[in-house]
Amino acid sequence: MSSTKITLLAFAFVGTVAACAPKADEVVYVDQPTVTVEPTYTGKYK
Repeated sequence: MSSTKITLLAFAFVGTVAACAPKADEVVYVDQPTVTVEPTYTGKYK
């Protein structure tokens, strides 16, 4: 076979192996939101 065909087959094999490899789980760190007190209705502006 020509070297071009061998190279293309090698790339196809590597691509197939990479596509079928198990994916690593992503670790996501979430900051806790700050808790605030809601403003109360005082009826000041009627």
